[in-house]
Amino acid sequence: MTRTYGHNSSRSRSAGGRSAGVLAAVAAVGVLALAGCSADTEGSGATADRGVAAPQAARDAKSGEKAAGAGATAPSAAPAAGAAGKPVQVRQHIIRTASLGIESKDVQQTLAAARSAAEGAGGYVGNESTRRDDSGAMTSTVTLRVPGEKFDSVLGALEGGGKLLHRKVEAQDVTEKVVDVDSRVRSQQASVARVREMMDKASALGDVVMLEGELSKRQAELEALLAQQTALKDQTSLGTITLEVSGKPAAPVEQKEEEDPAFTDALKGGWEVFLTGLKWLTLVVGAVLPFALAGLVLLALWKVYRRFRPATPPVPMRGTGAPQVWPQRQAAPAAPPAHAAHSAHPSPAGTDTAADVQD
Repeated sequence: MTRTYGHNSSRSRSAGGRSAGVLAAVAAVGVLALAGCSADTEGSGATADRGVAAPQAARDAKSGEKAAGAGATAPSAAPAAGAAGKPVQVRQHIIRTASLGIESKDVQQTLAAARSAAEGAGGYVGNESTRRDDSGAMTSTVTLRVPGEKFDSVLGALEGGGKLLHRKVEAQDVTEKVVDVDSRVRSQQASVARVREMMDKASALGDVVMLEGELSKRQAELEALLAQQTALKDQTSLGTITLEVSGKPAAPVEQKEEEDPAFTDALKGGWEVFLTGLKWLTLVVGAVLPFALAGLVLLALWKVYRRFRPATPPVPMRGTGAPQVWPQRQAAPAAPPAHAAHSAHPSPAGTDTAADVQD
């Protein structure tokens, strides 16, 4: 019974020892990662929020030394000194930007020359926009990315493309930031590799789960540092030139002062009105003339038809087949001459002549 108890106690102590070893290794990795991270506020926010005081990583990176924690050796940012004891020269990293405005007679030709200069230097053309103002003048803005070693030569070539309106050049030294980010990337890579090794050696399920969570956090921090490193590399390797090319504005039109009208002005105005009225009258006559000619032709044809048409036959009376003949009034006989009325033998009183009786 005693032997069995002793055997179980030995197994418990062995399992507890393995767990304690895993926990100690995790703690060592954590201290190692914190030792490799900088306390610079411009660095990754995820590392700075942990509230653990890391060793003087950022300041040690300047002198090329790197602190190590918990018995683990972190990779150094840069060698502190060479074999002869001389400090290592760190290459400067500078972000250069320029804003340039010129006036040109031919905006499109100037832009084409700027694109050729940037591409010939090994750079490329970025954003581009064009607009016109109320006077019709064109203004184009283009962003050029140029390698740092050819930044000044390209800028000088662009200035000669027209009349210089404005020029501004800025340079920002980010050497300290670049060195700090590089050292933190290397430390974080070593930390991730160490956690992976521990995962390969871990056998307990709880240890594996704990290590996976720690690995996920460290990989996220590493990816953020790598993105920051890539952005700094792009900004320092290529300078940015913003070129604004403006066309010459149109010359203003001089307005003549109005003078009081004179007789000649009135005569000229009246003559212009007369010519305008005559012009419109001619247009009206020209528009009406075809219709007038057509009306005259129709009228002539109607008259010819009236003259040569056959006579209308008499209309028969209603109820009879014979044509209706209207009675004509007979003309009264002519009166006898005056001398015949008073002949030598007048008629006796009370008698009428044959002519009177007939009447």
